[in-house]
Amino acid sequence: MIVAVSAYNVVLAVHIIGVVVAFGVVFAYPLMFALAAKHDRRSLPLVHRIEVLVDRTLVSGGLTVAVGAGIYLAGDGHWWSQFFVQWGLAAAIVIGGLVGAVMIPASKRAQRLAERDLASGGEGMSEEYRTATRRLATVGSLLSVLVLLTILFMAVKP
Repeated sequence: MIVAVSAYNVVLAVHIIGVVVAFGVVFAYPLMFALAAKHDRRSLPLVHRIEVLVDRTLVSGGLTVAVGAGIYLAGDGHWWSQFFVQWGLAAAIVIGGLVGAVMIPASKRAQRLAERDLASGGEGMSEEYRTATRRLATVGSLLSVLVLLTILFMAVKP
């Protein structure tokens, strides 16, 4: 049996793969941090280091692939004036900007604060560390909502 596959369908698959690679793991961050904090707070610096690595490689790379494929799809379908395309491009710019300007620097800072707090031998994490992680959680939650809304708009094409 011969299956006909168009370039559009291949690029659509690449677009979806980019989104999954970029954002799949970020929905697990809250669970990872909760487990690390509860089980052994000495693992917190490593978890923040992993977060930075994932954001730099998987999130940034996957977002780049998704945008590149999305540009092809929008051009091929002549959809540049459609809301879902404009939303997707705006969302990609906001997500990329917040990851680069807020999430990565804040994760690095949280890692340094966790290392400092653990080295001090105190019983818990400092208020400064808790404030940094609250910021990460707040911005991360907003980014997650933005990703989910973008997926919704791409699927229903309003």
